[in-house]
Amino acid sequence: MNPAVATMMTRVLAENGPQNTGPDFGKASPFGLIVIVLLLIAVFGLVWSMNRHLRRLPKSFDREAPGPGQTAGAGAPDADPDLSTDNPATGPKREPD
Repeated sequence: MNPAVATMMTRVLAENGPQNTGPDFGKASPFGLIVIVLLLIAVFGLVWSMNRHLRRLPKSFDREAPGPGQTAGAGAPDADPDLSTDNPATGPKREPD
């Protein structure tokens, strides 16, 4: 930046001091308090809802303890591929001749 421009900008900015001498300077509006209270209520509601949903989760996601209507190891990525009848990559399973 040109030094002359910087000097001119500094003079212009320094001429007028801050205009914070009015009767309402530094007073907060009640609208700000309402917004903060509403945000706190929203956060409280979200935390309460999250805790309610987390309580419904099982204590453990072990494959040895199947849930109702589920067999052990069902849908596991490391399940034995020989147990499946159809494999999308190789097609239907065929018996050896």
